[in-house]
Amino acid sequence: MASKRLWSIVAAAIVLCSCLVLITVGLVAARGWVWPAFPGPSTVETPGPTAVGLATATATSIPAATPPPALSADVRAGMDQIQDEVVSLRGLNPTGPVDRTLLTPDELRQRVLDGFLDDYSQEEAEDDARLLALLGLLEPGFDLWTLYLDLYSEQIAGYYDAEVRQMFVVAGSGFGGPERETYAHEYVHALQDQNYDIGEGLDFSDEACEAEGERCAAIQALLEGDASRLESQWLRTYATAEDREQIQEFYGAFDSPVFTGAPEFLQQDFLFPYVQGLGFVTELALEGDWAAVDAAYANPPVSTEQILHPERYPDDVPTLLEVPELPTALGESFREIGRDTLGEWYTRLVLQRYLPDRTAEDAAEGWGGDYYLAFYDGQAGQGALVLATRWDTFVDAQESFAALLDYGDARFGGRVSFTPYLARWSTSGAYSLLERSSDQTLWILAPSEGAVNAVRQAVPFPARMQ
Repeated sequence: MASKRLWSIVAAAIVLCSCLVLITVGLVAARGWVWPAFPGPSTVETPGPTAVGLATATATSIPAATPPPALSADVRAGMDQIQDEVVSLRGLNPTGPVDRTLLTPDELRQRVLDGFLDDYSQEEAEDDARLLALLGLLEPGFDLWTLYLDLYSEQIAGYYDAEVRQMFVVAGSGFGGPERETYAHEYVHALQDQNYDIGEGLDFSDEACEAEGERCAAIQALLEGDASRLESQWLRTYATAEDREQIQEFYGAFDSPVFTGAPEFLQQDFLFPYVQGLGFVTELALEGDWAAVDAAYANPPVSTEQILHPERYPDDVPTLLEVPELPTALGESFREIGRDTLGEWYTRLVLQRYLPDRTAEDAAEGWGGDYYLAFYDGQAGQGALVLATRWDTFVDAQESFAALLDYGDARFGGRVSFTPYLARWSTSGAYSLLERSSDQTLWILAPSEGAVNAVRQAVPFPARMQ
């Protein structure tokens, strides 16, 4: 969403993940893991979900700069030592060296920006913003493209690129406590890639994640939870008193105005791979230490539900629903702008926009599978949404239907009609229908009652199982 899980896009977002008493900040970037340039690294990675930026930003190239010097012998030795320490703690052996390339800050930032722009366009960002507005998460017309680009304007210190299997390091950032902490995290990603092949072995690529956002969200959480847990262990075991002092000083002065100014649900979503991913990996490790985490790569989690509820992994897999084709139900002026799985995590975020957090969590917890379809009419500037959800039990469906009724009242105002299984709302420029049948719910949002009725006639409900 930012197509997220609608993870149809490459992530370009700041993320915070906890490490001991610290907060490690990172930039999610296309094809790899990016850390913010404090003076140095922090964490992060992958294709994903969110973006942000400057309305005036462009893709113009930065003039070539004088090549930076090579890494100093002391820095290379420090990195080599951390790599040995990470291998000892994590128990994953490298299959070869990791190339380390030194770039100027401008070169590094341009490389990350170019990768983002190669895989994501302003038009795609506008469609993602329209989808998020239909879900009630953004105001109509929100400039998501600018937000994404602005996140890239925040300082970057380096990252591991899984596509070319290189570590990119910024020149002149030094190699103090924050950089050493982050290098430990980033080197875990290199080991993951060497041992499990992130792109091919885990099927975690831009192309795959455009079609399977929910699955990619779960894999990203596994990758980041793994690296975050190791990072914490490294801090406890190998960080020096000077490292800790420098890290505390850095975080005491750190400011990330673009991230803190982003909509709250985006901030939560950026954190998901780190916070919830760390919780998932920690639960696995309590049962079987790192061996249990390694086993998860042979049978990766497939949903955010499994990440949020580690006790349900690997047995509880979502139901796949048959997605209908609706080429004429809304008229020829509408085009499809999105289709995917919302998942438990994004279901929770949607409900939290208008309901208390605990109510939203309880309602989303019964999630068992879904599909969504989103459409947009560029001539009229109007959108439409279809969301069919299967819940784990009839009771879960009843409880979620009740929460969705409260959500509809809070978002759209008073109901124009209501039965125990069907509710309708009418507001300026939009008409909404909510229906329950057996263990499923159906939500349709369109510009008018006639459009909603046309879509309802074309949508099989209850949805068929694949």
